Amino acid sequence: MLIILFGAVVFIPSCRHKSQVAVVTPDGNYPDSIARILVTKCTNPGCHNQASYQNAGQLLLDTWDHLFQGGVSGAVVVAYSVQYSPLLYYVCPDASLGFTVSDLGHLPAPITTAEYLTLANWVAQGAPDKNGNIPFGSDPSTRQKIYMTQQQDNDALMTVIDAKSRLVMREIPIGDLLNQGPHDVEISSDGRYAYVPFYIGYDVIKMDVTTDTVVGYINAGNSASVGSGGGWSIIYLSPSDTSFLVSAWLGNCILNVNSASMQLTRNKSIGTWDGGGALSTVIQSPHGLAANTTFDTFYATLATSLIKYTFDNTGLPEILDTIAASGQPHQIEMSPDNTKYFVTCPDSDPASIDYVRVYDKHNDSLIKAIPVGKTPQEMDVSLSKNYLFVDCMEDATNPRPNCHGSVYVFDMTTLNIVQILYGDFYQPHDIAVDEQDSIIVIPSRNANINGPAPHHLIGGSGRPGWYTVYNLNTLQPESNKRYEVPQDPYAISTRFK
Repeated sequence: MLIILFGAVVFIPSCRHKSQVAVVTPDGNYPDSIARILVTKCTNPGCHNQASYQNAGQLLLDTWDHLFQGGVSGAVVVAYSVQYSPLLYYVCPDASLGFTVSDLGHLPAPITTAEYLTLANWVAQGAPDKNGNIPFGSDPSTRQKIYMTQQQDNDALMTVIDAKSRLVMREIPIGDLLNQGPHDVEISSDGRYAYVPFYIGYDVIKMDVTTDTVVGYINAGNSASVGSGGGWSIIYLSPSDTSFLVSAWLGNCILNVNSASMQLTRNKSIGTWDGGGALSTVIQSPHGLAANTTFDTFYATLATSLIKYTFDNTGLPEILDTIAASGQPHQIEMSPDNTKYFVTCPDSDPASIDYVRVYDKHNDSLIKAIPVGKTPQEMDVSLSKNYLFVDCMEDATNPRPNCHGSVYVFDMTTLNIVQILYGDFYQPHDIAVDEQDSIIVIPSRNANINGPAPHHLIGGSGRPGWYTVYNLNTLQPESNKRYEVPQDPYAISTRFK
């Protein structure tokens, strides 16, 4: 039996699991070979059954459907991913077969090697129910999903979260030895494609988010062919999704790419690359990107300022304005009504104040500089609430034990602080608002060795991170769950806004 498989620390008393009243069939809707293992060995008294699961990491294993409600640490089986399915770690009888977690006593009657291989092969084939249904496999064209990049050492991943259940539904390898550090993810307005640049590498990839497969790429970092750079950082899609901008923090350029062909549009790119370009000394460490609604006037955050630029009739870039900003401007977010824009301005001096600076879009004048927590990074907006959310990754004022970082919530009209979220965070870097499900998803990088120890390693990776889910209406944590994921969850985006 698997007692307290996921017995993580409980941070608040609420719980998303409701009382289980469904009639349980003897096979639990599992395939027969899986039912003989999970139902027979793991749902005995005191284990993961109806009477005991709340004290066993909130993990209920009596049915296939309950298995895919997860436990207090989130998903325990990820379809097609043996490496990232923690259930397998706890039942693996031999480290030569797979990753193991040392937890003596949780399995008084260990499963056999043959039983472990049966479970592992079942997960590798998608962990179907007895009728062949794959978890989270229905309605692929309309399913609301949240995409999160994992900057895991030597194993770049895209974590896919099912919005309805809040659980990880897929872990998709997206990098290779030459492309690591997926730095951003942006999804087209029709919910069909996601675009991901690699900070350590050459490529920007295009994913089909209906099939969750990579369907195209541009080699943006090989100076002999296209780009000048590396340090590919931020994607900004045109309103019609026909093209996108990508910034190169190390390469001092901003490229314009045709999203259908994944080919460079040279006369809409700025910086240096093989074959042309200009103004490389002006484009110093570009990162955050934005544009007007007609996608012909552009903004970029640089090492010490912002620039506003366009292109003349010959395709040469023209700087319209250089806009002062404190610290090192990081990210830029246009207000939904296009009257203003917000810029996060972290300062490398620990004694200095960090700001979110608000500018008038019509004349680029500063409206307000708002002090925030240390190291403000990424932002997202809620149209229904008129809120701007800002991650402050290194805010040390979080009063919760062994937590670090905050999320500031602003009213975009009044520019007043609505609330500061001091949650179960450690180095929150990005944030995703899901209006359809009225939730906010906040990844914690947990990259600092002083952060909380994970409940367990995931896939034998480096130090895992996690994500926290908040209710958009109440701005309160939705549950006590800490949804653990592989190393360094970094950027996040919602499929359908």
